[in-house]
Formats: sequence, structure tokens, C-alpha cells
Amino acid sequence: MKSISVKAEHEYSVLIGHRWAQALIPLMKDRARVAVIISSGFSPNLDAIRSTDAELHLFQVPDGEDAKSSTVLINLWNWLGAAGFTRSDLIVGIGGGAITDLAGFAAASWLRGIDWIAVPTTLAGMVDASVGGKTGINSDYGKNLIGAFHSPRCVIVDLDFLKSLSSRDFSAGMAEVIKCGFIADPEILRIAGAMDSKSQSDNSVEILELISRAVAVKADVVSSDFKESFAREALNYGHTLGHAIEIHAKYQLRHGEAVAIGMVFVAELAFARGLIDATVLELHRKLLSRFDLPITFQRDAWQKLAPLLALDKKARGTKIRFVALDGIGATVRLDDLSSSELDAAYERISS
Repeated sequence: MKSISVKAEHEYSVLIGHRWAQALIPLMKDRARVAVIISSGFSPNLDAIRSTDAELHLFQVPDGEDAKSSTVLINLWNWLGAAGFTRSDLIVGIGGGAITDLAGFAAASWLRGIDWIAVPTTLAGMVDASVGGKTGINSDYGKNLIGAFHSPRCVIVDLDFLKSLSSRDFSAGMAEVIKCGFIADPEILRIAGAMDSKSQSDNSVEILELISRAVAVKADVVSSDFKESFAREALNYGHTLGHAIEIHAKYQLRHGEAVAIGMVFVAELAFARGLIDATVLELHRKLLSRFDLPITFQRDAWQKLAPLLALDKKARGTKIRFVALDGIGATVRLDDLSSSELDAAYERISS
């Protein structure tokens, strides 16, 4: 078991390897009401936390990105209002990244901010979505465009949830882990290079190490730049094209799958600029392919993807800004890319 501290608008811990119910019960002490938000396709055993004195309210929302809509959020607000939730009450999000994003934003916006706790159940949620205090929902114009910075009081990472994760979902989470390796911690790349999408049940020690290292990378960045002034943008490596692909694919691709393609794309941009060499470029393809992650996308999609890049949150005015590598563990920002450079890089990842 490990505990990693994140210093944001308040300090909180990411508890890794803890039993979620045992860790949550003490955090429910002195709460009159606790809202548990889960997806409709998920049924965790809540018996242990029902034994507390808190009045427990279970709110089910749609699965996946469908949960992150204004309609669902309004329903949550109405539920919280009808149940009489006050500033001293608590929201708990148990699920993947979409659930913790939604639960966190509901907590941020109800009564201008109440406490919440994240219990991520996917690898992507454990290393990325639940950590860092970025909460939000999607807009018709882009992903995560509506939201707030509102850190949880605690994040509880119970590795038992990974036992029921499909190989596809495990691999999608590994895209975010590998991202942390490229931007800050090369040891992650070494460990991941000895694994593949079918080894999740045989490498519990390695998985604990990878999660701990990825969370440590995010905690360090968030603690130095909570509201994404500049340094925190590094965590969006691969996300500029990745988010555009998610929108284009109507979220039929996993977030990590789209980010994997986005990482190869921006690696091509960096290679063309002479920022990284062919070995680092090829390492992107090699590592991501080990986990059966896509590294190419449809050639004829570019005309629709290119305009979506302008909706990225890193964009400034009319400039699209990419996080790129200047070697493993070092990032730079590219905001002067020509359309011909973008076209050429996309052609090299086209299928």
C-alpha cells in the first residue's frame, strides 16, 4: 500500500492498494448525507458503507461519456436538492474517469463547492482522471469544455477493481501510464516494455509500481501548477489530436486509444522538427503496440479532425498549441506549426 500527497488548493492523499470501503468509512464520519454516484452498468457492494450513520443516497447515471452531459448534471443537482444536501455533506464518485469527472463537477457546483471523494475503478481513472482536481462535463463543441478545478478530499485506488477490467480497458489505461513515462519518468517505459495487454493478472507488483509512478508524476505536476498555467499542460501530451479523434468517433474509441494515436502524431511532429530522434519516435509505436493500442487513424478523417484541434483547451486565440517532447522526460510547446507540417504528420500516421 502506498500514499501519495497532492498539494493543490488543499492537500489530499491518493491511497494506492487500499480496500476502498475500509478506506472510505472513516472519511464518512460526521457526514449527515453521502451521495454515491455510479454508472447504471456498475453495481458495487455498498453493504459495508451502509453500516455508517450517514444517510446514503445512490445516484445512477448513464455509462461512459454519456454521463458527462448538462442534462445528467441538472438531474444530479435536482437529486441533491431534493435530498437536502448541505455544505457539510459528501459526494463519492465510484467508477471510471467519466464518473469521477461528473461527480467532481457536481461537488464543485453544488452550493459553490462541497467535499467529494474519488474511487476510480479503471486504470485510466486511477492514474489520470481522478487525480488532479480537474472536473467537468462535455459540450457539443468539445470534451471537458465545461468544468471547474475542485480537488477531492481523497482518492482511493483499490487494485481489486482491475481484476474485472477487460484487456481493452486495461490497455487504454496503459496509454496514460506510458504518457507519464514519456513526459517525466523513463522507468515507466522500461517496466511497461516488459509487459503487454495480456499480462495484467500476472504482474501485480509491476502494476502497483506503474500506478504509483504515474500518480507521482501527476501529483508533482499538479502540485506545481494546479490551474494549468503552463507546466500542467505536459499532462496533455497526445491529447490535442486525441480529443479531436474522440469527438469524431463519437466516443466509440476509449480515451486512451485516442490519446495513443495522438502521442504518435505529436511524436511525428517533434521528429520532423528535430526535437527527438528516430529511436524515440519508434519507441512510441513499439510500446503502444505492445498493448494493442491503435497508432494510426483513417486517412480521410483529417479534413474533419483538423478544425476540431482549435477546440483544444491549450489553444490560445487562433493558435493551436501542442505539447511535444524535446527528448524523453522533457516537454516543449509548439504553437507555430504550419498546416503543411500538420498535414504531413497526419499522413504518416494514416491508415
